[in-house]
Amino acid sequence: MPRLGPAALGALLRAARGGPRGPAPFSSSFSSSAAPPQPAIAAKEPFPVELKAGKTYGWCSCGHSKRQPFCDGSHKKAAPGMSPLRFTPQEDGPAWLCGCKRTQNPP
Repeated sequence: MPRLGPAALGALLRAARGGPRGPAPFSSSFSSSAAPPQPAIAAKEPFPVELKAGKTYGWCSCGHSKRQPFCDGSHKKAAPGMSPLRFTPQEDGPAWLCGCKRTQNPP
């Protein structure tokens, strides 16, 4: 292993500390505001609904709607980074739509 002289050793230490001509100090590009918005829990159980085939519905994904489980536009003020999930059922009939808004398989 080669020996370092005083000047080289000093330069190495400055670089390790982020001093002149060394790497910039670490800074994170992430901030708490960069995290995706989290939905409010509207209910801890699913909502029973009757769906009509061919009709498009907007499932509330933010949890702030007063018309749960469907969207009423509340996300525009309460959770601006979120939007409803639009879906069109293939068949008429009953369904259970998530109320906690954290399902892996919405709505």
